Amino acid sequence: MSAPRDGGAALPAGVVRGLTALLCDADGNLFPSEEPAFVASAEVTNRFLAELGDPRRFTPEELRLATTGMNFRTTSRRLAAEAGEPEADVEPWVAEEKRAVTAYLGEHLRPHGPTTAALTALAAHLRLAAVSSSALARLAACFTATGLDALIPPEVRFSAEDSLPTPTSKPDPAVYLHACEQLGITPAQGLAVEDSVPGALSAVRAGCPTVGNLLFVQPAERAEREAALREAGVLTVVSSWQELAGLLSPVLTGGGR
Repeated sequence: MSAPRDGGAALPAGVVRGLTALLCDADGNLFPSEEPAFVASAEVTNRFLAELGDPRRFTPEELRLATTGMNFRTTSRRLAAEAGEPEADVEPWVAEEKRAVTAYLGEHLRPHGPTTAALTALAAHLRLAAVSSSALARLAACFTATGLDALIPPEVRFSAEDSLPTPTSKPDPAVYLHACEQLGITPAQGLAVEDSVPGALSAVRAGCPTVGNLLFVQPAERAEREAALREAGVLTVVSSWQELAGLLSPVLTGGGR
């Protein structure tokens, strides 16, 4: 297992002993889906803006920086309001963006061996679940492409887009509260792992102990992201799932104090 990063802090042993589940954000956390997703999403977003008569256009990177942690429904509603069309029907565009991004990710994502190995080790001690703002169809394509179906099967994937009575998006804590309820745990029993600030806020507001993960965050953004994650209330920040496993395993196996 990886050693903790310089300046990292061990998780409180009392918190770790109380855990029964690991609640994993998906995009940009379990797999590097953020950048490729925005390639497909930007194309749909720009067609949506054209229909609104809005002259703005986004590159994939501009869209990523502007909307990381938000789902497309939230993004499209915000863009429509900014274009002076707050009553625009975004639902056909939500469906089109879901289709385009799901197809693109299914073609371009690949397994990440170190992450799979660390999750496999953690699954011996904690129940794994996915807690995401993304649609379940998108998650299904990503989990299949990255070889994670067996570790986090469909019945323990929770989507703010599809699993709630009313679709929402992080930082609303609703999807974490729903996941905990469905898993039969209290929020304190589920350790959330998030790469984005909206995601971290969602988990913290739900009452879940939370760790920030910089694994797939672009190097130039990591220092700023780490500071923002700590400000959002995470207990510590790691650079990989291996590092997280290294922090958790000594306590989970009975070796920690």
